[in-house]
Amino acid sequence: MKRDMTRQIDVGGVAVGGGAPVTVQSMCNTPTRDAQATLEQMRRLRAAGCDIIRVAVPDMDAAAALPAIMAQAPMPVVADIHFDHRLAIAAAEAGVDAVRINPGNIGSPDRVRAVADACKARGIPIRVGVNTGSLEKGLLAKYGGPTAEALVESAEGEIEALRAVGFENVALSVKASDVGLTVAAYRLASERFDCPLHVGVTEAGTSYGGLVNSAVGIGALLMEGIGDTIRVSLTADPAEEVKAGLAILRACGLRKGGVRFVSCPTCGRTKIDLIPLAQQVEQRLSGLDRDITVAVMGCEVNGPGEAREADFGIAGGKGFGSLFVKGRVVRTKVPEAELLDGLMELIEGT
Repeated sequence: MKRDMTRQIDVGGVAVGGGAPVTVQSMCNTPTRDAQATLEQMRRLRAAGCDIIRVAVPDMDAAAALPAIMAQAPMPVVADIHFDHRLAIAAAEAGVDAVRINPGNIGSPDRVRAVADACKARGIPIRVGVNTGSLEKGLLAKYGGPTAEALVESAEGEIEALRAVGFENVALSVKASDVGLTVAAYRLASERFDCPLHVGVTEAGTSYGGLVNSAVGIGALLMEGIGDTIRVSLTADPAEEVKAGLAILRACGLRKGGVRFVSCPTCGRTKIDLIPLAQQVEQRLSGLDRDITVAVMGCEVNGPGEAREADFGIAGGKGFGSLFVKGRVVRTKVPEAELLDGLMELIEGT
């Protein structure tokens, strides 16, 4: 696909925009004032594949913990700020790698200038984060509610406010919980702005519904070339956000590495108990850091062909199956109960 060529910013040594690889973000759900708990979660999320992490800074106690967090943070940290411009300044002084603010709730132009000056002095980018829940009353009245045009106009106002004080080191998000509205807003933003876009469906839902909404919304935009960094927002363990984000990038062909798992949907021709077998294989592969394709197929129609196309594969029969390695049958008539262990032995031994 042809990606939109946005300006590039630097977030703690990670390039965002300008053709750089699309990065995966998440947000800690620990109290930021608890530096140790926050760092422990950061390390776990980094191990899961997170590229950039965000932390909430709701008060000065949270801001006071930032220096200790930044001293050991395993990846770039974005401070999430609302309402109090002093928190943004304190976060910048603590050495965070970026600041996220919402339009309309930081305050007067003097306060916006103070935040911009603090970030500019330290080379820290600002993410302008717009969502339907924070739209200004005037825009809601003008457009009759939250619309793509209202989101983008809100973003434009904040970007212009930053430009007016000499600050252009900006990324942008225009999120909604409605997938269609989110996609429409990002399409419009990509036409109007050249800053890198942080893409996501806000408040997407639980680990199932939120994943579906995010995959549709984020995936649609990425396949159109829109998006420089993503966050899958789930009411779940943040590690699930990272796992989902990486899966979306792989499905869009934007991230290599990791296991690609292929399994058939089953039908009346399936003679082995394929569903639990596929689930067990996927679970056993979940922690494997290898760039391979593994196929688990249920019958003789497409099974052997798909298994031959994979690096490793199972093609089922009646109570048994065959094991494949790079298109070659290496074991036949393997009892159903031995297929899982037999497949894993081949993968781990190759």
